Amino acid sequence: MFIVFSKASTDPIFWNESTNEANHSLVTEFIFLGLSDSQELQIFLFALFFVFYVGIVFGNLLIVITVTSDSHLHSPMYFLLANLSFIDLSLSSVTAPKMIADFFRKRKVISLKGCLAQIFLLHFFGGSELVTLIAMGFDRYVAICKPLRYTTIMCSNVCIGIVVAAWGVGFLHSVSQLAFAVNLPFCGPNKVDSFYCDLPRVIKLACADTYRLDIMVLANSGILTVCSFVLLIISYTIILMTIQRRPSDRSPKALSTLTAHITVVLLFFGPCIFIYAWPFPTKSLDKFLAVFYSVVTPLLNPIIYTLRNTEMKIAMRRLRQWNLNFSVKS
Repeated sequence: MFIVFSKASTDPIFWNESTNEANHSLVTEFIFLGLSDSQELQIFLFALFFVFYVGIVFGNLLIVITVTSDSHLHSPMYFLLANLSFIDLSLSSVTAPKMIADFFRKRKVISLKGCLAQIFLLHFFGGSELVTLIAMGFDRYVAICKPLRYTTIMCSNVCIGIVVAAWGVGFLHSVSQLAFAVNLPFCGPNKVDSFYCDLPRVIKLACADTYRLDIMVLANSGILTVCSFVLLIISYTIILMTIQRRPSDRSPKALSTLTAHITVVLLFFGPCIFIYAWPFPTKSLDKFLAVFYSVVTPLLNPIIYTLRNTEMKIAMRRLRQWNLNFSVKS
C-alpha cells in the first residue's frame, strides 16, 4: 500500500497494490481508552476529578482576582503569578472537562480536528507556562541578588514584555509541534491509550515512518524542557547561596517564597521531562504523569502560593472583608 494525492483534493488516497483499488477510508476520529474499564471506578474517578477541577477553577481564579483587585500586590512577582494562574486554569481546561464527561461514555471519541486542537492548545499553554516559570525565577534572582536595581530592571514595561514573550513563545512552540502532526496520514489503528491527545501518542498511530518525527519531538519539547529545568535549578542554587552569604531580616521570607517557586518548578518540569524526554516510557507511568501534569499540578500551584505566602493570605482576607461589607451595604 502506498499514498497518492488526488488533483482535486489535498487529502491522501491509500492505494492497495494487491487489488489495484484506492482506499478512501481515512481515520476521522480517535477513541480514548481512558483511565479505567471498571464502571464503579469510573464513577469514583468522576467525583474525584470533578472536585479537583472545581478546585482548579476556584483556586486559580481567586489568585487572579486577588492580585488584580488588591493594590498591595501590584508588583512584578504577583503580576507573573496571576499570569501563571491563568495559564494553569487554561491548561487544565483543555483536557479535564472532556475527561470528566467521558467517564459516563462507553465510547470516548474525539474528532481528528479536535485531537489536533488539543495538541495545539496543550503546547501553547505549556510553552507559555515554561517561559513564565523562567521569568519568575529571574524575578527572584534580581530581587535577592540585585535588590538595589530591582525596580529598574523589573519595571512595568519589562513585565508586560515578559508576558507577551511567554505567550509568543508558547504560540511558536505549539505551531512547530502541530506542523509535525497536521499532515500525517492516519489510516489504521485509532485508539489512544490515554484520556487526551498529545503528539507522542498520536504519532504512533500514523501510517508512516515516524522515526524522524519522534526525534523532532524530542528535540523540540524534550531538550527544551530539560535545558529550561537545568537553567532554573542553577539560578535557584545561586539565589540560595546568595541568601546564605548575605543573611538579613528578610531572609526567612525570601526562603519561603523561594521554596514555593522551586516546588512549583519541580511539579511542572518533572512530568514534562518523563513524558517528552524519558527514553523508556511505560503506559501506567505515562497515564499517572498525564493526570499529574494536567489536573494535579494546576490544583496544587494556587495552594502552594497561597499557603506559603503571607501577603497573599492577607490580601485574600481583605478581599473577603470587602465582599462582606459590600453585601451588607447592598
